[in-house]
Amino acid sequence: MSFRDGRMQTMRPVAPNRSAIVGVLDIGTHKVVCLVARLKPRQSKDVLRLRTHSVDILGIGHTEARGMKGGTVVNLAQAEEAVRIAVEHAESAAGVELESVVVAVSAGRLSSELYEAAVNVTGGTIVDGDIARVLDAGSRHSVRGDRMVLHSLPIGFALDGVRGIREPRGMLASRFGVDMHVVTTDAGAARNLMLTIERCHIGVETMVAAPYVAALGVLADDEAELGAAIIDMGAGTTTTAVFSGGRFVHADGFALGGHHVTMDIARGLNTRIDVAERIKTFYGNVIGSGSDERDMISVPSLSEDDHESPQFTSRGSLVRMIKPRVEEILEMVRDRLMASPFAAEPRGRVILTGGASQLAGLGDLASRILNRPVRIGRPLGVSGLPDAAKGPAFAVAAGLLVYPQAAHLEHFEPRHTRHLMTGTGYIARVGRWLRESF
Repeated sequence: MSFRDGRMQTMRPVAPNRSAIVGVLDIGTHKVVCLVARLKPRQSKDVLRLRTHSVDILGIGHTEARGMKGGTVVNLAQAEEAVRIAVEHAESAAGVELESVVVAVSAGRLSSELYEAAVNVTGGTIVDGDIARVLDAGSRHSVRGDRMVLHSLPIGFALDGVRGIREPRGMLASRFGVDMHVVTTDAGAARNLMLTIERCHIGVETMVAAPYVAALGVLADDEAELGAAIIDMGAGTTTTAVFSGGRFVHADGFALGGHHVTMDIARGLNTRIDVAERIKTFYGNVIGSGSDERDMISVPSLSEDDHESPQFTSRGSLVRMIKPRVEEILEMVRDRLMASPFAAEPRGRVILTGGASQLAGLGDLASRILNRPVRIGRPLGVSGLPDAAKGPAFAVAAGLLVYPQAAHLEHFEPRHTRHLMTGTGYIARVGRWLRESF
């Protein structure tokens, strides 16, 4: 297991000057995606300048999810089978055998909490040891029995009550504080997801919040700095990550997504769920046009009798089935963003990712409801993705491959069994985090 005392262990940060092969797994309500990629050191560039490595896809495997509902495992055997298929396809294409994977979590009612912690400074001058102590103090506040900590990220320091300190090392203080952003999920949901993977004889390197890694995969550096909200609209969940000043400051989520739209269509047209999904994909729209009532769509009947004549519906009727549910989801997103730090970012933009974000007209409708500029987010800076995987539906999977470059920002106790490499020890990671984050 990769968690202890209610806290998910972080993965070993990828060394800036070394290549690494990484496997990742995105287990959603609609699909399971496994990617294998090589991370290679790269020179800093004007675009995506915070990334230390290029990402080259070696293998990809994806299959229809089974045994999942709202991102949660509801049938262990079926979920295990789907994971095995996706992993085997990716391993075969890459020519490698994965020992462990980085896993995205979208279920379990993702939530954020902010904690303050402080320690006394014995020597008067802030040194790496003081930073390590205060980060550990801030992280320990977040542990609760029914929740699992996925992320514990420092977002600012305080010296003798003066907040907003970015680089405390070497400064003088008698009391040293930190503000921590902690992201948690239901422990049961995370443990069952981990069990599903480990039954496939694959270790879980770490588990990360799906909207966070979606943001890592699609955000430009300046967007994160100026303030942005990433809305990952999956089949069974809609999750949110808010960035401000370049830092991940808020996460949220609820169990509504594209599959609920599909079910509305299936009920409205009295047809099979797979047929409703296909109609949504090919004809779905959230904004009507003047010709919608004249354009007709053939709908197979609920029975599988080939002799039964198909029914017909207009595009206008389809819009009226789809739009109310999408508006409900976007209004819930709006209300939650208003209660988050994003409310203080009047010029912040919204980036939509996830398979459900591909509905025609969704960007315009979201911009109107959220009263923000909106764009559709697609994976950035990942080479070797097939055309079918370059869209927003694969933002989480692609972002999982970027996450190892940001793992050093996390704070948890180091793994005692880990063979630390030069420059990747705990104190070294604290120093690297300070240099690169502030």
